[in-house]
Amino acid sequence: MIGVLGIAIVFGMVFGGYLAAGGKIGIILHALPFELMMIAGAGTGAFLIANSGAAARHTLKDVSRVFRGARWQAVDYRDLLCLLFELVRLARSSPVALEEHIEAPESSAIFGRYPRIRADHEAAALICDTLRAAAMNYDDPHQVEEVMERRMQASLQHALHPAHALQSVADALPALGIVAAVLGVIKTMAAIDQPPEILGKMIGGALVGTFLGVFLAYGLVGPFASRLRAVVEEDAHFYQLIREVLVANLHHHPTAMCIEVGRQHTPHHLRPDFGDLEEALKALRQEAA
Repeated sequence: MIGVLGIAIVFGMVFGGYLAAGGKIGIILHALPFELMMIAGAGTGAFLIANSGAAARHTLKDVSRVFRGARWQAVDYRDLLCLLFELVRLARSSPVALEEHIEAPESSAIFGRYPRIRADHEAAALICDTLRAAAMNYDDPHQVEEVMERRMQASLQHALHPAHALQSVADALPALGIVAAVLGVIKTMAAIDQPPEILGKMIGGALVGTFLGVFLAYGLVGPFASRLRAVVEEDAHFYQLIREVLVANLHHHPTAMCIEVGRQHTPHHLRPDFGDLEEALKALRQEAA
């Protein structure tokens, strides 16, 4: 909702200020379809040239995240800590029993209690692969942390590609606006024998290209790219929490301490309350007893 409000403010303040200053909207409306076709069309073409088909689809799909916001909410972080608590405790008490859960998380009763996490392939794979490696005595915490960090960095860079692609388009739009304006000037020069009032309208229409390129770049596409990057980076904390808890487990900290390490590494506005998390963990202990 706040994204829609931002767009409304951008349009309202820019065009409202123009009209309040005595500007004539007719000149802009007359030139807008042609200038928009050149600028937006060239921007779209450049975007398709610079990206593969899969990357283009990924970007178009992720644009909706500008309005939806981050995927993982506070309740998901609490559920993740509960899931990790169950898995770490089981790994220490019965490594053999753990195997069925990490080999087939889609049919695991433990993962089944947290369907949103189970449905996320990256989260489930990161948890299962790390616990599987630990079960195979690949238990040097520093090596595991390094492997997990590289894996998460690769995933983060992939997730950030749509934001980079949009930012590249935003960077190109002002120059494409100049291209459209130059074409308008060329058109005007071809009609140099016309009266000044006609030439004035033609020059005004040409300048709409410069305006439109800058407006789209800094008023819409650039902010979209920035917001998308922020959303992706916020969601990345979810996977970083997995790393912190599982590495703490490899350091043989008590299970409760491993979970607290993860809670402390959760962003403040998403961090589960200590009392609420303790109640959830207490319920899991009683259920297992």
